[in-house]
This record gives sequence, C-alpha cells and structure tokens, in this order.
Amino acid sequence: MQVGSVGIGGDNPVRVQSMTNTDTRDVDATLEQIAALTEAGCEIVRLAVLDETAAKALVAIRAGAAAPLIADIHFDHRLAVAALEAGVDALRINPGNIGSEAAVDVVVDAAKAHKAPIRIGVNSGSVAKELLKKHGGPTPEAMVESALEHIAFLEARGFYDIKVSLKSSSVLRTIAAYRLLGATVDYPLHIGVTEAGTPMRGAVKSAVGLGILLAEGLGDTLRVSLTGDPVTEIGVAYEILRSLELRARGPEIISCPTCGRTEIDLVGLAEAVEERLRGVPEIFTVAVMGCVVNGPGEAREADIGIAGGRDCGIIFRKGEVLGKVRGAANLIPAFMDELERFITEKKESACD
Repeated sequence: MQVGSVGIGGDNPVRVQSMTNTDTRDVDATLEQIAALTEAGCEIVRLAVLDETAAKALVAIRAGAAAPLIADIHFDHRLAVAALEAGVDALRINPGNIGSEAAVDVVVDAAKAHKAPIRIGVNSGSVAKELLKKHGGPTPEAMVESALEHIAFLEARGFYDIKVSLKSSSVLRTIAAYRLLGATVDYPLHIGVTEAGTPMRGAVKSAVGLGILLAEGLGDTLRVSLTGDPVTEIGVAYEILRSLELRARGPEIISCPTCGRTEIDLVGLAEAVEERLRGVPEIFTVAVMGCVVNGPGEAREADIGIAGGRDCGIIFRKGEVLGKVRGAANLIPAFMDELERFITEKKESACD
C-alpha cells in the first residue's frame, strides 16, 4: 500500500504516524505542528475534518505540508469527498457512521478516483449496538466482527486498498483483537492503544501493548496516543521500535539508574547529553555510567561513553580510553566537548 510517498506493509519498515491536535481550520497552526511532527520523524499525519471549513483548509495544508496526510472523517460523507479533492493521501473512516450505503458508495468511488487508501478504524467505543449485545460488550470478538463487516462492505464495492485498526484503551483487549484479526485477514494493520493517557502512563501502556504486537509480527503502522503535544508521541514510537530492533532514529543513550556507588552528578550529565542529542538524526550509542562496576564495560561497548569514578570520569570511544577527567566541575564540559567532536565526525562521514 502507498499513502502518498510512503510505502506500507510488505517489506517496508513499520511506519510512525501521529495526529494533529490543532484546529484544522487554523492553517498556520496546523502547518506548524505538521512541520514539527515531520522534523521529529513522523511519516504520516492524520487530521480531523470536522466541517466544510476544515475540508477547504486542507487545500492550503496539503500545499504546505511535506508529509502524507490522512483525513479523519465521521458522519458526513461529503467531507471525505472534499478532503480527497483537496489532495489528502488517504481517508480514515468508520463505514458504519459515514451515512447510508449510497453515501459509502460515493466515498468509495472518490477514493478509487484519487487512488487513496481507506483505513477502517474500529474503536471499542464505536462498535454497533447489535454486536455489543451479541458479544456481551466491546470484546475483541465484537471489534473484529465489526472490522470484518466493514471490510466486506468495501470489498463488495471492489475496493481493496484497505488498512485496518482495532483500538481500545485496554491493552489486553487491544492485543487480543489484533491477534484475532491478524489471523483472519492479510490487510495492513495500523496499531495503537487509544486514549492511552498522559505521557508517562500512555507511554507505558503503548510500549506494553504495541511491543507485544510488534514482537509477534503484527503492525505495519503505529501511533502512540498521548494526551498533550503529539510531537512527544514520535519519540516514544521510535523508542518502542528501537527496543525491538525494528527501526532506529537518532542516538541511543544508555545510562545507569544510579546507586550508592555513584560519585558524580550522573543525572546532570545524562540530562545534558539528552538535551544536546535532541533532534540529532545520526544513529549511534552513548553510554553515561555512574561507577566502576558496570560503567567501563558499558561505556566501552558504546560508540562514545563516560564512566564515573571518585570525583573523576573516564571517557571512551569505540572501546578505547581517551582520557581521564578529574574534578566534578569538569566532567560535563569535557564530555560534551568530546561528544561535539564525535557528532561532527559522524555528520562528515555521512556526507562522504
């Protein structure tokens, strides 16, 4: 499947998505957020299209945005058609709430004409009443049956450019639903835990749920849904993918949790390193270790690292000791200087 210039499924990597939380009718604010998401590594951006004014704004947004755009449509099929005419790359709909069968026919015809995929988005809160009654609530079985009904609805109209999502705020329900669907269909899957929560809680729930699914080979695109700035979602998504060795973006920082043996300002050093590396796209490993027990070994395995001692630190690069820095006040400046040299060399080698 192609969403704009981005390939999904097959041999493509798992793609990272997010959704703007600006008012889509505010073109400038929306473009600013899309640019921030793209810079952070977001590959596909979804936007809510609430009304005709928002649909019209998509023309300017499409012209100013680099990322592929998905229009999120509910209740009014005319907004889906208008979004496609404005140039969006795909739709996210729930065929069950978009209107009559005739209305869905109009949307499908427009998607075919614009060669735009459709994501069927089933949430536990949007399952039809008859399925809830049949299955005793928004169970994984109810969600999957809902998705299969919508898939059949599109297939009956000769439309097969389909991606499917099954989202719940329950991690276990989400996992079970995707397992059932993944064993039934071969369409690309967009995975996520919806309404995951504030950054800490949401990141944990998403890491558990998405991590299990990805480890089982389920998931072609993902979104980490967090309350707040959507740019935060992108970093969490890439860390989940990095942890499973599926994708990497930017440096990996290894730092110890500190203990009674730590005799340097490890927290300050780790925070300084993290801040400096924010936005750096090159892939390498930095170790910031607090003592001589695990520090030297971890630091030697990293591309660059520091291991603390008593009022001192030993700096390593590629397993080689570069030198010993004495004095607590000198540790951060000395290591940051070496880190700058390393980053410069990485950038220069990438240009060769």
